[in-house]
Parts: sequence; C-alpha cells; structure tokens
Amino acid sequence: MSGSEGSSGHSAASDSAAERVKKKEKARVSRTSLILWQAHQNDTAAVRKLLEEDRSLVNARDYDDRTPLHVAAIHGWIDVAKCLLEYEADCDWEIDPGELDFSNATLVGKGSFGEIVKACWRGTPVAVKRILPSLSDDRLVIQDFRHEVNLLVKLRHPNIVQFLGAVTEKKPLMLVTEYLRGGDLHQYLKEKGALNPTTAVNFAMDMARGMAYLHSEPNVVIHRDLKPRNVLLVNTSADHLKVGDFGLSKLIRVQHSHDVYKMTGETGSYRYMAPEVFKHRKYDKKVDVFSFAMILYEMLEGEPPLSNYEPYEAARYVAEGHRPMFRAKGFIPELRELTTLCWSADMNQRPTFLEILKRLEKIKENLPSDHHWHIFSS
Repeated sequence: MSGSEGSSGHSAASDSAAERVKKKEKARVSRTSLILWQAHQNDTAAVRKLLEEDRSLVNARDYDDRTPLHVAAIHGWIDVAKCLLEYEADCDWEIDPGELDFSNATLVGKGSFGEIVKACWRGTPVAVKRILPSLSDDRLVIQDFRHEVNLLVKLRHPNIVQFLGAVTEKKPLMLVTEYLRGGDLHQYLKEKGALNPTTAVNFAMDMARGMAYLHSEPNVVIHRDLKPRNVLLVNTSADHLKVGDFGLSKLIRVQHSHDVYKMTGETGSYRYMAPEVFKHRKYDKKVDVFSFAMILYEMLEGEPPLSNYEPYEAARYVAEGHRPMFRAKGFIPELRELTTLCWSADMNQRPTFLEILKRLEKIKENLPSDHHWHIFSS
C-alpha cells in the first residue's frame, strides 16, 4: 500500500469517527428535546421510558438551561416530577436573580416580611416573595429562610402551591413559586358571596387533600396560618384550589403527629385561630383543622366568621368557648355537623383531614345537582 493510500484510508476512518460523534450528539440533542417535551406534556409513561433507556437524560438541559424537573415543576405535573426524582434528578433550586424579570412585575400582596409580586422566570409567569432587605441581614432570618426552602423542595402535591426555586446566596432573599391566575379565596368570596353547597364542598375537598398531604407521616408539616388569603385558585374558572404561603415561622416539621408543641413567635391570623393558639397553650396539627372549619363556615355564610368583631376580639371570643352562628340555608345538617366537629374546643375531638375527606365525599354523593342550589348562589 502506498503512503497516499494509507493517508487516504486514515482520513476516511477519521471522517467516519467524526460523523459517528456528530450523529451521537444529534441524537442526544434530539432526546433532550424529547424528554423536555414529554415532561411539558405531562406524559409520565413516556418520560419513564426515556429514562429507562438513558438515565443521564434526567438532568438534560435545553438552551435556556431548563431541566425536565424544572418544566414539570412549573406546570405542576406532580407524577412527572416524582418519576424524575426517582431517577435522582438534580434538586439544586438556587436561582440566579438575573433570570428573574421584574420589568412588568405586578404587586400581588404585601406584609411585614416583604412583598409578593408576579414576575417572569425563563419566560414563565411566577410568584416571587421578596424578603425585606432589613430582614435579609438577620442571620436567624437567613437560617429560617433556608430551612423553609429545604422543606418546600420536598413538598409535591396537586393541592399544594408548587415551589420552583429560591435566591438564598444574594440579597434580597426570594422564594419563587408557580403563579396561579385565579387569585386567592378571600378575594373570590368577597366578589361571589356565599357559595352553593356543591362548590363549597368541592373547594373544601381540595383544601383537605392538600392538608392531608402536609399532615401525613412520618414528617408532619403544620401550616398554622390557614385562611382564605392563603388558599389559591388555579385559574379564573375556579375549579381547583391549592394551599400556599407557608410563612417564615409558620412551617414546622415534627417527628410524630401526636406530639404537642408550645407556640412560639408569630401565631398566625386571629380570625381563623384555634383557641389553644390564642391562649399560648400546647398544640398539634389539629390547629389547622380548626382554621379549616372557619373557612368552610365563611364559604357557606358568605362573610368571615364573627365579622362584627375585630380579629383579635373574635379570637378572644372563640377562646372563651363561643362559636359563629349558622344562618345560611346552604348550611345543610351534614356540613353543619362537620364544621362543629372541626372547631371543637378539645383538639383531640377534631377529625384528621383524611377523616374530613371521607365525610365530604359522602356529603357530595348525597347533594342534589347544581341547579337545585341556584337560589343560594351569588
């Protein structure tokens, strides 16, 4: 074989190897696009099939640095997210603040901790909780904030507002969650008034599902500030609710659901507060059941519980053993009985959210069709 022939053969082999590398890279890019698309489409089976063929796709990234888990989280696709986590998807939720676009931001809410605004992250509308700069300098606040982030990362349920990421390494500290277009239950009730029993039961079931998840073993999360402002409507058609806004000092992990704890620091909103909280006595997860009862009452009555009292006075009135009066015709006996049970003075008499769900399912089965309730609708 001549030198030129050998050189030519070597060149052809190199070209062939280069082509194989290109084809492999092209296939990789194609499969990256595919798994991102399947995650976007909420196709758990297709995502799982791709991961069975190539586990490395679990952390594939597109040109905007989005992973399948980012896509699933943004859209609230819980089953897809769980599948990706099974395959050890990277859960690094630190967000570069430069990725957050506040150019057209709108204020959603404001409080002593800071503010919540609607902004954009990688082209997607999100809700951003920005902590006050003065609080961002507090070492304990930073510690509590990061603890909250570490806990929120683990919460995934269709009735819990989806955590997307956080800014913890730069100031101001920020929490980023999915943005729900329907607003909060407080505003919805303010506009609609009393809900018919069917709608109220559907809303109550969504809340109970989310809270049952938070209260599940082995680690129980106590919300401590469950109220209409912290219950969000997924869309303007109001067919799905999620529990959200786990404030800095209101999210607690406990090891055993029967343990009781002494309330410390901020104690939540007075109007929906359990009497043991107001009295600064020991409490457990049943404080959330009491708050749920007050929300159920408000949905059916069309006004906040004890609306003729200031919030603090309302909490004191309840702590003395009093309860709001049932007036609405929509308060059918079964719902009245459930509400009364849930706001029992003895927290041990209050049902769990799983028990509440079972009761609500039976109540829903026995409700007439919606058109029978038009006289109670706004």
